[in-house]
Amino acid sequence: MKHLLLSSLLLFMVTVVAFGQSKATESVKQTITKFNKAMVEADGTTLYAMTYPELSYGHSSGVIQNQKEFVEGITSGRSDFQTIDLSEQTITVKGKTATVRHILSAKTFDNKVAGQVRLEILLVWVKKHGRWKLLARQAVKPAS
Repeated sequence: MKHLLLSSLLLFMVTVVAFGQSKATESVKQTITKFNKAMVEADGTTLYAMTYPELSYGHSSGVIQNQKEFVEGITSGRSDFQTIDLSEQTITVKGKTATVRHILSAKTFDNKVAGQVRLEILLVWVKKHGRWKLLARQAVKPAS
């Protein structure tokens, strides 16, 4: 009887933790969708709200931007996303921190020049006051 009770308690705890992880992962997915929509729409207000002032936004070219430089790049059209599609996404949540990896494929119109990009992305999201905010992003060109 004691073993049955202990086994039941352990199963319950594992289920609660798995449900919490699933809920957190879904919350991060929704945040990423909202973030990408704000990038396509060049919505500076939303981008500021979804990022930390200490943002470190790394491009595959080696350029690193802070929050202001990132948002101004999007809203000015210097970095203009027409579409953003994600694939191979993995999300790991540990407490109030989430790391996300995915492949980003996008149509761009940077400085009024049409283009396409395919990048491997690492995002670091930190939960603050119940909302996920982007702290860091690094893009690299996919290995051949």
